[in-house]
Amino acid sequence: MMKSGHAQVDLVPKEYGGSFIPLRHRRPWNKGMLVGQKRSLQPKNVRSIRVRLEMWGTIRKLALFNLAIDSKLRACDLVRLRVEELLSGNSVRDRATIIKKKRKRPVQSEVTEQTKAALAAWLPGVRQSGGSYLFPSRPKTPQHLSTRQ
Repeated sequence: MMKSGHAQVDLVPKEYGGSFIPLRHRRPWNKGMLVGQKRSLQPKNVRSIRVRLEMWGTIRKLALFNLAIDSKLRACDLVRLRVEELLSGNSVRDRATIIKKKRKRPVQSEVTEQTKAALAAWLPGVRQSGGSYLFPSRPKTPQHLSTRQ
C-alpha cells in the first residue's frame, strides 16, 4: 500500500488480489476551518466571558482568564507562574515581574482589581493543596497545569 497524492493506492497486481484502485480518499483535517491568526478579543467579548465565568462559579478559570488578559503572557508562561511571583504576604501584588520562557526577558505586568479578587478567591485552594504553582495540574501533584488541559 502506498500513498499517492491525497489517496492511498493499492499497488498489488490484480492476479494477487489487488485492484490498483484508490482505497480511501482522505479529507484534509482543516478543510472548511478558519486557519491562521485569529482576530483579537474586543472589550465586549472579554466582559461577556468574565460574566459567564462568574455565573458558572469556576474560580480557577476566572483567575486564569483574568490573569491572561492582564499580563498578555503566552499560555506556557502563564501556567508556570508560581504563587510567590504574585503574592507578597497575604495580599496579591499590584505588579508582577515574570521571566518569559521564549525570550528569557523579564516582563512587568499590572494586576487589575478584578484579577486580584479572582486570585484572592483562588489562592486558598492552592494553599490547601500545598503546591508552589499558581495553577497546579491535579491535587497532590507537584506539576503545573499543562497547556493542553
